[in-house]
Amino acid sequence: MSDLKKEHESIGDDEFDKEQKVVAVKVVSGDEAFQQAMIKEPPRPWSIPSIKLYFVVVVGFCCSTTNGYDGSLFSTLLANDAFKNFFHVDNAGSWTGIVTAMYQIGSVVVIPFIGPSIDTWGRRAAMFMSAFIIILGVIIQGTCIKTESIGQFMGGRFLLGFGVGIIGAAGPTYVVEMSHPAHRGVTTGLYNVFWPFGALVASCAARGGLTYAGTNTSWMIPLWLQMFFPTIIFVFVWLLPESPRWLYVHGRVEEARAVLTRYHGQGNPDSEWVKLQMMEYEEHLELDGSDKHWWDYRALFRDRASRNRLMVNCVVSLFGQWAGNGCVSYFLSKFLETANIKGETLQTNLAVGMNSIQIAFAALGASQVDRFGRRPMLIVVNIVCCLCWIAITVSSSIADVHADSTDEYLATVPGSVSKACLAWVYIFQICYSVGWTPMQALYPVEVLSFEMRAKGMAFSSLFTSVGLLANQFGISVALDVITWNTYTVFAIWCAVQSVILYFIVPETKNRTLEELDEIFNAKNPVKASLQKKKLEVDANANVVHVDTVETNNGLNL
Repeated sequence: MSDLKKEHESIGDDEFDKEQKVVAVKVVSGDEAFQQAMIKEPPRPWSIPSIKLYFVVVVGFCCSTTNGYDGSLFSTLLANDAFKNFFHVDNAGSWTGIVTAMYQIGSVVVIPFIGPSIDTWGRRAAMFMSAFIIILGVIIQGTCIKTESIGQFMGGRFLLGFGVGIIGAAGPTYVVEMSHPAHRGVTTGLYNVFWPFGALVASCAARGGLTYAGTNTSWMIPLWLQMFFPTIIFVFVWLLPESPRWLYVHGRVEEARAVLTRYHGQGNPDSEWVKLQMMEYEEHLELDGSDKHWWDYRALFRDRASRNRLMVNCVVSLFGQWAGNGCVSYFLSKFLETANIKGETLQTNLAVGMNSIQIAFAALGASQVDRFGRRPMLIVVNIVCCLCWIAITVSSSIADVHADSTDEYLATVPGSVSKACLAWVYIFQICYSVGWTPMQALYPVEVLSFEMRAKGMAFSSLFTSVGLLANQFGISVALDVITWNTYTVFAIWCAVQSVILYFIVPETKNRTLEELDEIFNAKNPVKASLQKKKLEVDANANVVHVDTVETNNGLNL
């Protein structure tokens, strides 16, 4: 008998065998099945199947671009004198709020149709139908130049909002379900990076339109270009694979396996990632769930875990709109005026620069969601946004106080303070883009189970629209009446949001979508999500033993 065997005789054969098997110990967050797949079959992000998958999800990204285009479009239109004269509106006030809000009214009216359209006909069909509705809305909106009817213009915007309500839920649902589990955070985070990309295209089109300054052509150019991204979806969506989860629950099991094999398994049907996901589909997906019935919303309220998922989804969707970005996106022109920065060309140039910066930093944030985690990013970004709004409030108030001063020294103050205010709003947009922009699409959709996902995203759309409606009516009037004092509301509310999010948002990284069931079924989902595990791995990269590591309820940085 060897000395090693004698040494372990007192421990027992089982314990000795275990020690012989263990070759590595890892302390990780997330599920052990996910970690085992990561060890046994490390993802290959630059393989041919992975690159093909990136092209697939980019078409889905255009759903976000469609929405982002309108957000910047109206900001630049309200800086266009010809547009304001044609429709007899200003860049703030109640009438302006009504004109801009027709888009959100359409997105609220469509809510009962979002879940059924995505669940019944599939993710691709929902994107196709909504793209068609958006194209129709652009045509109605654009042809108002002939009728000179603001009613027709608002009708077109209503249809735009109706279509975007569906496409804004179908897009992230498709992307999160098609993404490789190891890359889901980054890929779905990048989805919302295309929001500022759409905004950049809109602001560039508006800037190009100023070549025809003083004429209606100056605002018709960006208006008609709004059709571009929906047309890409309309043309290419049927060339995409359907979501494997949707295929599975509709009895098309082999088609689901084939999609997973092609895009997640590198063409290998015995891939660890294919086996893991097919096993989880079998365990977690309901073949006769409420997603099969357009009228059945019981899955959203069935138990405490479901209600918690829906609450987190809706709260994050709402808070993403109430961090103050709506003020900058839709009412940039009036915002700049409160800081004594005027002129349609200057304001449009600043919008182009701001959207460019947003894209770069939103992409940076998306690349870090799996490194830092969703929970820390959501909490910290609200704290930082709060500090930015305090700085913006102070600088705007100083610029306002000294704007009409006759004193030679004080007359120089507004110019320098205006620059400081502009710098701080750029810093705000950078911080918001890093922390909030990736989270707005990623977090609300991934916290929902499959049975809840489409109808739950309808609720997400409802809360997003409520937030935007409050912004477009409330901010428009507030900027007109109390000007820079509006910003104090954002400073206070961002601090409140960070506290609320600290207590309710669990961490979701390093798990497949189905593995999140374990988190939300726990008595304390936040605590369960932050729990670390010690994995003992054998020579074949199999997990042979799991121990729980005690953690606190902090940020988990």
